Amino acid sequence: MTVPTAGVRELPDLALTPGRPFGVYVHVPFCAVRCGYCDFNTYTPAELGGTNPDSWLAALRAELAMAADRLGSAPVVDTVFVGGGTPSLLGGPGLASVLDAIRAHFTLANEAEITTEANPESTSPQLFEHLRAAGFTRVSLGMQSVAPHVLAVLDRVHSPGRALEAARDARAAGFEHVNLDLIYGTPGETDDDLLRSVDAAVEAEVDHVSAYALVVEDGTALARRVRRGEVRPPDNDELAHRYELIDARLSEAGLGWYEVSNWCLPGGECRHNVGYWNGGEWWGAGPGAHGYVGTTRWWNVKHPNPYAQTLAEGTLPVADFERLDAGARHTEDVMLRVRLRDGLPMAALNEAERHRAQTVVEDGLLIRDGDHLILTDPGRLLADAVVRTLLD
Repeated sequence: MTVPTAGVRELPDLALTPGRPFGVYVHVPFCAVRCGYCDFNTYTPAELGGTNPDSWLAALRAELAMAADRLGSAPVVDTVFVGGGTPSLLGGPGLASVLDAIRAHFTLANEAEITTEANPESTSPQLFEHLRAAGFTRVSLGMQSVAPHVLAVLDRVHSPGRALEAARDARAAGFEHVNLDLIYGTPGETDDDLLRSVDAAVEAEVDHVSAYALVVEDGTALARRVRRGEVRPPDNDELAHRYELIDARLSEAGLGWYEVSNWCLPGGECRHNVGYWNGGEWWGAGPGAHGYVGTTRWWNVKHPNPYAQTLAEGTLPVADFERLDAGARHTEDVMLRVRLRDGLPMAALNEAERHRAQTVVEDGLLIRDGDHLILTDPGRLLADAVVRTLLD
């Protein structure tokens, strides 16, 4: 497979902001198969054109070394998140090597949160034991559903109960923090299918559940099936109803929402993601990864081959970057923080926005809790509309 050489950009000077949390995100671009709904930057073996986990890891080490040099001597890292793709395809030794590469150039904070995503089919008790020994503290498993026909529409290859077995294996290996990802609104899914999935996640005794409405992304196999009329697209009213079912069932089990799409037991929040939502900074390493430091956001070249080639030439593999002005930073601050259970500080809004916020409160989509604005239950269903109104 021929991949054109990517153009690269030189990043401006970067300086971490004192007091902000700092994380490292590592993107693993490998997948055994491509799921029909997925538009992530992932590649099956036939699409890689020569890249393999060893060459990717060598390139990753080079990027992390350059990153530490750009940021200053051994920056302190509060959180690490290894995502993809399918990180668990690297196996225990491979993921331990990723963490070793970070430790070689960064300083992990005491009690740092270290997460990896995993596909249930590429996990085992031995994998989780290896991850715990390496220093990982949290694992996130793609479950989606326990209904076989739902998994089939999504082109997921794991059996309906495999994610639950993997969650139990992770807990048995000593992981206190285990997440299961659900997708709701898949064509053909019923309320009963969804509730059985939520109940199964609760019974697996995980401390965190993420639930995302299915989005039919352009260019995916699912989008082509929708366009041909083979399956119907998700219905917004149906999605809202399913969200309410999820929230009610998880709340009954003691998992409270702390972000619109995330629920956890007390203390089970994903600190890495909370850092994103609260304006933290991070270095994104790997093909297609995004980073954000100071006022600069950048993103790497997507394909693993030019990513590795650029690093071999001694250059960071930055496809492009943008400098966020005060207005853009304010927009993102409102957009992200309003989604949190802690709410949006009134002080973050200007006078006109505070006036519009009062209208949203009167409409029943926000409540005022001290000096914070918090989404109501109906407001969570219309969070994007709330943001648009506040920033109008």
